[in-house]
Amino acid sequence: MNSSNLLARNARKYPTNEAVVCLGKRLTYQELDEQATRLANALLAQGVQQGEKVIIFMPNVSEFVVSYFAIQRIGAIVVPVNAKFMLQDVEYVANHSEAKAIIAHEAIFAAIENIEDIAVKIKTGQDTEGWLHYDTLLKQASSEAIECQLKEDDPSTILYTSGTTGKPKGVLFSYRNILAVAHMIAIEMEVKPESRILLMMPLTHSAPLHLFLMAGVLVGSTNVLTPTFTPDLFIDSIEQEKTTHFFGAPVAYLLTAGLPRLQEADLSSMQWWVYGGAPLSQNEVHFVQKAFRTNNLTCVYGLTEAGPSGSLLFGYEHAEKAGSIGRRAPFGTELRIVNENGEDVVTGEIGEIVLYGEGNMLGYYKDEAATKATFVNGWLKSGDLATVDEDGYIWIVDRKKDVIISGGVNIYPKEVEDCLLSYEGIFEVAVIGIPHPQWGETVKAVYAAKAAIDEEALKAYLEKHLAKYKIPRIYERVEALPRNASGKILKQTLKS
Repeated sequence: MNSSNLLARNARKYPTNEAVVCLGKRLTYQELDEQATRLANALLAQGVQQGEKVIIFMPNVSEFVVSYFAIQRIGAIVVPVNAKFMLQDVEYVANHSEAKAIIAHEAIFAAIENIEDIAVKIKTGQDTEGWLHYDTLLKQASSEAIECQLKEDDPSTILYTSGTTGKPKGVLFSYRNILAVAHMIAIEMEVKPESRILLMMPLTHSAPLHLFLMAGVLVGSTNVLTPTFTPDLFIDSIEQEKTTHFFGAPVAYLLTAGLPRLQEADLSSMQWWVYGGAPLSQNEVHFVQKAFRTNNLTCVYGLTEAGPSGSLLFGYEHAEKAGSIGRRAPFGTELRIVNENGEDVVTGEIGEIVLYGEGNMLGYYKDEAATKATFVNGWLKSGDLATVDEDGYIWIVDRKKDVIISGGVNIYPKEVEDCLLSYEGIFEVAVIGIPHPQWGETVKAVYAAKAAIDEEALKAYLEKHLAKYKIPRIYERVEALPRNASGKILKQTLKS
């Protein structure tokens, strides 16, 4: 089974079931399948072939879902790109993946309008010189059926996730990897044809895309999409669409919990409140539970490279173990915490989380060395350090890498540090994450400069070179950064 044939099956099985709802537009499974076929034929007519890479640069809209399945229908490889990326970010992905085509959405088109060196460029919305028109292609394309012949172990998708070097890594998945974690969510979280999944977190991230969209398509559920997240839109979507499942970063819950109107909102349709990307503290859990009138919060921990998959903390476990990531891996995944010798740690001992399962990536695209370093006898090294308590619950204590997680989104300090160092007068810098009551962490830059720096001018400079969410919110000037004997900056000292 591959994703394209899965959609085709549900178009036959549930032809009139709503597959995608977005901005007033409703597509049944039959209509979604027909549009995917037309776009697939249009891509073939433009010379896109099996195995070639096609970038999707869109927020959460119905065209994203159509494009996703159309690309896979012809056996091409989907490359979803963060809708907040700037031109240079998309150019890097396009060059590294050797993308043959890009499909962009009008709402964010301005960011990549001038992209070059891509043979086939398609956009929604108004006609633009040098770009093919999405709607016109669909109208003019053949509706002749296409059956994807790819097998489960064939490559399906590349998701780009930045590393501490600042250069994004392409995480390559097979159909088996993606379907394995989709099955996992469907089983663990009771996803059924009657379910209505609210997708407000970006589909360019692995959890919304592989876990929830694909679980929904797997069983024939309705997927309710919104291009953005706001607390009011969150409440409106639940009330109007009677959704049953939602996955979001903790900040989505914390921001919404503060709205007075939430107390009068009709949330009775909701069955699963799922969060991930960062834990919620005990106090935050109580705050969210009271505001949302539920004891059914579920925490998911996982890595993009694992599908994602990792561990689960269910609603009934939050009373005593909020902040933990749970005590077991979900269906189809194994989890261990090991020391440097690869031996399981004892209670209270710190070790690294390693994961095994069919969701684990094929590897990093065009990076055999990084792939080899990440796997040990088939087990995926997470880079997360954790300990197990006397009840078997797992607690993250630190990260081997200095990734900052703000609002459930990863920010990689090296990229931000390099940009800051290119600003005149700054000669050393450390970018760190510090606790934030809503976002989990916020970005802080500690720098040493030859003279006083106009921070407003610095921010204006950064806005030209970095996506907005990566720009530090807090700045501190120091005489010199603390370093150890070997000269490495002591970031932990800066955080304390």
